[in-house]
Amino acid sequence: MKKITEFIKTNIEKYMFKGAMLGVSGGIDSAVVGKLLVDSIGRDKVHGLILPERDTDSNTIDDAKLVCDYLGIEYEIIDMTGILRKLGVYSLKPPAFPFPKAIQEKYSRNIWKKENNAFIQDLTTQGDKKFLEALAYYRTKPRIRSILLYFEAEKRNYAVAGCTNKTEYVTGFYTKWGDEMCDIEPIRHLYKTEVFELASELNIPQKIIDKKPSPDIAPGITDEFALGMDYVELDRILMKIEKDEDLSNENESSVAKVKEMLEFASFREARQLHL
Repeated sequence: MKKITEFIKTNIEKYMFKGAMLGVSGGIDSAVVGKLLVDSIGRDKVHGLILPERDTDSNTIDDAKLVCDYLGIEYEIIDMTGILRKLGVYSLKPPAFPFPKAIQEKYSRNIWKKENNAFIQDLTTQGDKKFLEALAYYRTKPRIRSILLYFEAEKRNYAVAGCTNKTEYVTGFYTKWGDEMCDIEPIRHLYKTEVFELASELNIPQKIIDKKPSPDIAPGITDEFALGMDYVELDRILMKIEKDEDLSNENESSVAKVKEMLEFASFREARQLHL
């Protein structure tokens, strides 16, 4: 932990930032990053943005406020619904208001489940028309969040703090030009299970630690639903691959799935073409 706080403090000073801007999702990653920022540069130099929209889970704002209050930082809530509506994002799916949340969640999960190996289709931007529209639908949200974070950060000369962890980074479980856009990444070297361990050390509120991880960009889609396995198994396989350890006692199908994720995560990044 000391190494991370020194990394933050040194680089905020080195690159002449006056503080840090944090997107607070109410999840464990942003809570851990927030605590590391506060411990490094002081709560008066950390500003939080809570960025809900129409599809945001009903508990998200309360959880995000809980995190900000725990950190003791100032924060603002900016509703992105109007921006997304003007862009035509919501028109890509049926109207939400007549349908209960359970129906909306079922609809989103069915689109995902309908595709053969949906996570790889996501990484390679493949699939039928409805699936591609779903990709555009949810990818736009973290991109708009990033624009708002930079808009508020640059008015203060603050660094935008990223909350991507190593599991997300190596498997490609983030939105290109979205949640990976930032100036400083304090936890990108930590697997998700290591983030949970650090959260306990930092005394992050138990409600946040116990919360099921979710990108919160489409109803009913949690991290582990999208990935197709839980973080404990995923991280264990990733660590073994990284250390070139024996995988014979792991589920064969899971190992194949993880290796495919790693392959196509690299493929996606290679699609930024130039001479």
